[in-house]
Amino acid sequence: MNETITARNVTLHDLKQKFQLQQVENGQFFTEWQEDLPTVTAYEKQSLDKIRINHMSLIEYPPLLEQTVQMTVLGPLLVLADFFLAPFSMRKEVSISISDEDETITIEGRIDVLVLKENLWVLVIESKRASLALTVGFAQLLSYMLATPNVQKPCFGLITNGSSFAFIKLVHGNRPQYAMSRIYDMHNPGNELYHVFAILKRLRILFLKDRG
Repeated sequence: MNETITARNVTLHDLKQKFQLQQVENGQFFTEWQEDLPTVTAYEKQSLDKIRINHMSLIEYPPLLEQTVQMTVLGPLLVLADFFLAPFSMRKEVSISISDEDETITIEGRIDVLVLKENLWVLVIESKRASLALTVGFAQLLSYMLATPNVQKPCFGLITNGSSFAFIKLVHGNRPQYAMSRIYDMHNPGNELYHVFAILKRLRILFLKDRG
């Protein structure tokens, strides 16, 4: 009998047991968040400083909901990284449904923000309200990434609660494998949005070069 669960209720155990998902500890699996990062210009740093200042001001007046995170943090980041420009396109609230090989479980949900290049999912983005830890959404984000229609290419994900950010890389292969970046947090000294933004720029360059 097929069981249907919502993506927000899925667990990493579900994904590992039903979809054979494996976490990779090898640092060479996900180098895109560490190597060949482009320079963040002075203008971009000024813009990122403003995003941080605005966010730090807003969290003084909770609750800070997902829609606010998307409007004040995600939107400006993606605009600054030129993900709204061709050949990329963006969609919100994209419905997904995936089933395991034996069709014993189906996961359904809606992706908060999806960045595409033609038929390739470049970034799957899940946002959470500010009071939630990122770990709450890891399995949900991975379930969305497993649903990418182009299994020949790596899929990248970003999860944020407005203050913290983490990137995920998923490769299908014989068994789907994933690895995570470190977690960046705006409460740390300096502005770690510089690092987040540099990774976004790196991914954009990577997919602009991809003609496949």
